Amino acid sequence: MLVVVVHAANIQDRDGAKLVLAEAMRKGPWTRMERIWADGGYAGKLIAWVGSLCRWVLEIVKRTDDVKGFKLLPRRWVVERTFSWLSNYRRLSKHYEYWDETGEAMIHLAMIHLMLRRLTKKRAIIALA
Repeated sequence: MLVVVVHAANIQDRDGAKLVLAEAMRKGPWTRMERIWADGGYAGKLIAWVGSLCRWVLEIVKRTDDVKGFKLLPRRWVVERTFSWLSNYRRLSKHYEYWDETGEAMIHLAMIHLMLRRLTKKRAIIALA
């Protein structure tokens, strides 16, 4: 996870995306990043804003209207998988924190914990081989 921004619930998702992308631009040049996938809620003026300010391509993953029932959308599983990982941490089940910065720190800690667990598991396998 590159950037985390926790904001009030009265901010629309597309406006929150501007906060996240502005923070990403502030944190440094992401030279390898070229494309951002988002669902239909982020369509509109945000696409042009991302292209002009960040120089990235914002690609909207849409569901077609003619499909009924469940339809697997490309790249959507990445977001859902990440939310699933974060939901395993009790402190992130609800927003208990008074300060938004504390909530952001808890998300960073959860991802650090996840990454460290994976690194140590792989290292143990290599040491046995």
